[in-house]
Amino acid sequence: MARQDYRARVYVTLRPSVLDPAGAAVESGLHGLGYDSVSSVRIGKYVELQLQAKDDVTARSQLDQICDRLLANPAIENYRFELDAITPADAEGESPALSPR
Repeated sequence: MARQDYRARVYVTLRPSVLDPAGAAVESGLHGLGYDSVSSVRIGKYVELQLQAKDDVTARSQLDQICDRLLANPAIENYRFELDAITPADAEGESPALSPR
């Protein structure tokens, strides 16, 4: 059976009950720059990867295991992901990147 290529975007964030000193530092810095309307800053991680699987269900299962075992610490972090099948047309181009500043 042919395997399908998938592109996954994983977002990992601290659980709401966990203190976020990095987020607090960024919030303080923003206030120091005059952005007093900013509040509740939380810092997280973004991971993009490609994987192969026989179908969507298998790909999601693999990605759940990857997140639970390596990308996120389930004791203090939550994660969510987006998973898209890569078509041959997608494979020809690069994944969209954020524009550098």
